[in-house]
Amino acid sequence: MLKILIVDDEVLERKGLAKIITDSIEDVMVIGEAANGRRAIEMALEHRPDIIFMDIKMPGIDGVQAVKEIKKIDPAIRFIMVSAFNTFEYAKEVMQQGVKEYILKPSRKQDILEALERVSFEIEGERKQRDEQQSLRENLNRAVSIAQKEWVSSLLINQVQDITFDEWGQLLGVEITSGYIMLFSLQPKEKSELSASDKLNWYAWLKDALKSNVKKQEIMVGPITETQVPVLFLCKKTAEKIHFKSYAGSIIETIHTLIQKQFSHAELRIGVGLPYNHAHELNKSYHEAVLALQKLQLTPKQKFLFGVKLGAAEITPADKSGILEMEKKLLDAVRMGDVTQVMFLFDSFINGQATIKNIDPHFVKKSFDELFVLLSRMLHDLGVPYERKPVIDESETMASILETGKVHLMSIVQQVQTWRNNHAKGMLHKAKEYIENHYAESITLELVAEYVELSPFYFSKLFKDRFGMTFIDYLTEIRIKHAKAQMEDQAKSLKEICFSIGYNDPNYFSRVFKKLTGLSPTEYRKAT
Repeated sequence: MLKILIVDDEVLERKGLAKIITDSIEDVMVIGEAANGRRAIEMALEHRPDIIFMDIKMPGIDGVQAVKEIKKIDPAIRFIMVSAFNTFEYAKEVMQQGVKEYILKPSRKQDILEALERVSFEIEGERKQRDEQQSLRENLNRAVSIAQKEWVSSLLINQVQDITFDEWGQLLGVEITSGYIMLFSLQPKEKSELSASDKLNWYAWLKDALKSNVKKQEIMVGPITETQVPVLFLCKKTAEKIHFKSYAGSIIETIHTLIQKQFSHAELRIGVGLPYNHAHELNKSYHEAVLALQKLQLTPKQKFLFGVKLGAAEITPADKSGILEMEKKLLDAVRMGDVTQVMFLFDSFINGQATIKNIDPHFVKKSFDELFVLLSRMLHDLGVPYERKPVIDESETMASILETGKVHLMSIVQQVQTWRNNHAKGMLHKAKEYIENHYAESITLELVAEYVELSPFYFSKLFKDRFGMTFIDYLTEIRIKHAKAQMEDQAKSLKEICFSIGYNDPNYFSRVFKKLTGLSPTEYRKAT
């Protein structure tokens, strides 16, 4: 509904114009009349009309002056100028204010309605464009949020190494020089556990609190696992890396102050990893944050701790790299449910630790703790039910510690096997059905992943593992199959077919069709 204000010093002109408009058009409403420019300015400020019919020649503030003042209030208001003075100077003045419509008194009904229709059409077009842009912004923000969460998850288990700080910097519009991980953990003050709703409320609160209070650095909040949330901080300047402890400390103090007011029944612990210059090194920062969080258990009064280089005095870069690589392969094998490979890699993982630490039970326990935290994150993203990590007592013999870890790892692999054979297969079948039923719509990998309740990252991996092709390749194959079937109907144009199978650009459809079939749509239709 468009709101219209009528401004004219002649009452009969105002009433006549209002009657023509209200009797002829349904989607507009005359919200008021003004007898002079001053009153028009006041009513524009109060009612914010979409269109003003403005008489030029009025006592006091004339129409041209009123337009200038109202434009300052709201530049979006449109004007249709009405005057008995058919002179170029008047027209030139209002055109300088962006006014395009100009009708003469006495005005014909047809001229009034045509001018109103043109302005209304322009307003509706701009509104539609704004709505589309808003929708695009919302979809982009949602996609970026999902991508950020998936990237953080992938970094933690060292599975993504081809996305750089430069690429994220281009997306965020800032120069990223380094990054580090903070690991937030909410612990109940009493022995009772936090409820699921407590965790979700805390997670939502933490995201809002961080985004509201972190100004100097970009952040990416990862998924919550149990009561832990990893947060990636991206430094925009080299100075932020050098002074990252002071930056991190101020953020932590702020969050601690806020959380005491919001969650009095729980307390926050934070482990902070060191900053690194390359995205593929952030897995090290996460490990450091995990170990810092574990050390906090030994110092209950301390609320946060900065990590240190992992065994810097005893572990060479080559050793560290080897451990991380074995850990990554072990996680991949668990994800695939490959028992033989898991056992082989587990032994390699333990041997690697033992070589460096000469089988120190305390170090092995910490390595296990870290490994099972990573496993819990991966299983959480997969949607696999996961029991708590094994309780390992350092007083046990080394053989007993290794056996406890191996038994628990085997139970996890068996859970994954069951999930892949039953639940995952069912979800992927459900995903295929959804694609086949909705191929003509604007569907995305994220949308389908959400439909089957899997994270986009793991849905993409599982889909390709199961069907031997990517999600987009399968969607394309389905669309082209339906396009071929529709081409048999000679009454349908190629453009019509293009839109009916989910493509918005006929040229793009033609390129995709030729890439898949070797023929353009026109050539294919002639050949069949």
